[in-house]
Amino acid sequence: MNIALLLEYDGSLYAGWQIQPNAVSIQEIVEGAAQQIFGKNTPVIGAGRTDTGVHARGQVAHIHLGVGSHQIPTEKIPPALNSRLPADVRVRDAIHVHEEFHARYRAEWREYVYLISPERSVFSRHFCWCPDLSFSPDMLGEAAREFEGKHDFTTFSKQNPDTPKYECNVQICRVESQNDRYLIRIRSDRFVYGMCRSIVGTMMAVARGKFALSDIAPSFESRDRSLQFALAPPHGLILNRVGYPDGLFQQHVCF
Repeated sequence: MNIALLLEYDGSLYAGWQIQPNAVSIQEIVEGAAQQIFGKNTPVIGAGRTDTGVHARGQVAHIHLGVGSHQIPTEKIPPALNSRLPADVRVRDAIHVHEEFHARYRAEWREYVYLISPERSVFSRHFCWCPDLSFSPDMLGEAAREFEGKHDFTTFSKQNPDTPKYECNVQICRVESQNDRYLIRIRSDRFVYGMCRSIVGTMMAVARGKFALSDIAPSFESRDRSLQFALAPPHGLILNRVGYPDGLFQQHVCF
């Protein structure tokens, strides 16, 4: 039996989703809670490997429960897990899924949002980037559109020896104005290491007049990481949604 979980977390104090040898991860925390309620050590497989300091509103994960696991009614799984999780990690929903379901490999797309606020606030400092220098919101939006489509994102990523290819199909990259902040929405069939933060960092370079809009396209073709601008800070990035063929968890409100 497989259980799919919808999770949200504040990643400020964690070394990302994936288990690390010398740091605390979200995956480790959730697996510890799952072991307590299901009675066995069971891997919790996430749809996206968010990095250190990155948050999630719509992370999806699955647990395979074999013979000998405690059977808990589905509706009681979220409160049971949440009672054993810290306040900055929360299970929003849980459902039974078929045996072939895999949170990572069955996903058709993932959507991240990045929050930018022109003004600092004590209430958003952990979840918004508040740039010290001024920028043009209009140019930020124009730069966003340059990243839509199928491209090789080698230039806009970090080196990862486990990544065989860097081609991604970005379906949405746009800037949305929301009262006192800007939300950058990026949806793609896949993401490579550091890709979202590199995209936002490059967009901000254009919005500040440090990089020409017309130079983004040649940067894809160059596949040269030395051309990369500083990555946007991790605390503004949130894994917002994960899309599956059957619309799993899409009824839940995200950004």
